[in-house]
Amino acid sequence: MARPRKFDETRAVNAAMDAFWRRGYEAISTRDLAECTGLGTSSLYNTFGDKRQLYLRALRRYYETSTAAQIDLLSRPGPVRDRFRELMVRAIDMDLAEAGADGSGCFAINASIERASTDPEVAREVRRHFDAVEEALREAVSRGQRSGEIGAGRDAATLARQLQSTYYGLRVLAPIQRDRQSLLGVVEAALAAL
Repeated sequence: MARPRKFDETRAVNAAMDAFWRRGYEAISTRDLAECTGLGTSSLYNTFGDKRQLYLRALRRYYETSTAAQIDLLSRPGPVRDRFRELMVRAIDMDLAEAGADGSGCFAINASIERASTDPEVAREVRRHFDAVEEALREAVSRGQRSGEIGAGRDAATLARQLQSTYYGLRVLAPIQRDRQSLLGVVEAALAAL
């Protein structure tokens, strides 16, 4: 006789994150969430509370995975311009590849557009993502200024916000524009402006 499969909460949160990311908060029903997590509807509520609480957990999981990976990339040794280029080119390539499937883009940006203006907790969670990336960019710009790779005469925080705006703009444009060369041109222009 087969033993019942043990519930894996991390797997369930990852499945919910993927569903919210791909389809958005409003398009996902409780039934959809129960199906993708492998839980019954009542078990879903008992485990995670309501749909909104699971959404917040999914955003936190995204921070632990995707946002943490961005921060890790920016903190690696080597020329900071290479780190900035790699961050943006990876995003372009990922978003172009996904655009053929569902064009899901960046979950934090999607959450910002869909839910942050109406839900203060979602806004705080998204802000945490954006602030962490901005701080990692600022630290990298400062390293580049100390090494002489980037001119020291400009404010590191302002340059970080400029890079962040370019990066997030590329995340929005790539699934729609689908012209890799044009998007790479934006990357090179942003790096040249440093």
